Amino acid sequence: MADGVLPAALTVAFLLLLGTIGAAHGQLQMGFYSDSCPGAEDMVTAAVQEAAASDATILPALVRLQFHDCFVRGCDASVLITSAGNAAEVNNNKHQGLRGLDVVDRAKAELEEQCPGVVSCADIIALAARDAIAMTNGPSFEVPTGRRDGLSSNVRDADVLPDVSDSIQVLRSKFAASSLNDRDLVLLTAAHTIGTTACFFVKDRLYSYPLPGSRTGSDPSIPAAFLSELKARCAPGDFNTRVPLDRGSQGTFDDSILRNIRAGLVPIASDAALEASNATGALVGAYLGAASSSFAQDFVGAMIKMGTIGAITGDAGEIRDVCSAFNTN
Repeated sequence: MADGVLPAALTVAFLLLLGTIGAAHGQLQMGFYSDSCPGAEDMVTAAVQEAAASDATILPALVRLQFHDCFVRGCDASVLITSAGNAAEVNNNKHQGLRGLDVVDRAKAELEEQCPGVVSCADIIALAARDAIAMTNGPSFEVPTGRRDGLSSNVRDADVLPDVSDSIQVLRSKFAASSLNDRDLVLLTAAHTIGTTACFFVKDRLYSYPLPGSRTGSDPSIPAAFLSELKARCAPGDFNTRVPLDRGSQGTFDDSILRNIRAGLVPIASDAALEASNATGALVGAYLGAASSSFAQDFVGAMIKMGTIGAITGDAGEIRDVCSAFNTN
């Protein structure tokens, strides 16, 4: 998988999978814009490439953006709305640190010049996440398009998002509520193979972890050397310093995140929690013992599956003029 491209046999398998998704979700299908806006996907790719040329950290941010959109109300671009003030979904603390909205906005502006009123913001999010994975040496793959944009964005809707402190039982429950199973949980968590996290999301494991006797301290499951490493990076009160999600490999898509999860060398508790369940722990171990192509193939499948959650198609919803605001007419 060094070249980031799926073997031909896997590509055929994914085309079959995507055909099934297209049939199951009405107008959600491969090449949805091939006639109405033939260059749409290339324009999104160009926008992501341009953004990454000046800031490579935008790539994992775009993958996170799709997760945060699809997990709340479905893949309807509700997370992009900013015009509703503090009542919009994006203002929920669960979205703290969310980036990439400007990249989607720029791609949308260019698409509106070429194909006004055709390409949805929801599809731009999905395409940008796909491109971000490929640009970090991950698998190249196609995604079905044809999503339309939603008509609602409420701050409390994002309460359903997983939290870094969630137990494995809570994580499994939240994923199941979105029709995602244990395998999807492991694979989508593995998207943390790229990117960093702020010390804000690590601090409780380092300094305020509940211990027996009503005490607090450091999470005892963190290996001693790694705990010292994290404390050296995240001093008490330091919320903004960033640490790699995938220790030693945060810029490249690979399966090292699974090795770090197995070894306890991950900074956030929700990643480490995968080892707290026999079901998810066994899946982590299975991928570590399999060919890298198996992990890449299943990761793509999980991304495509996530991208269909609550997708709006047909005449429902709208195609926004700008991604940050609902249409006014």
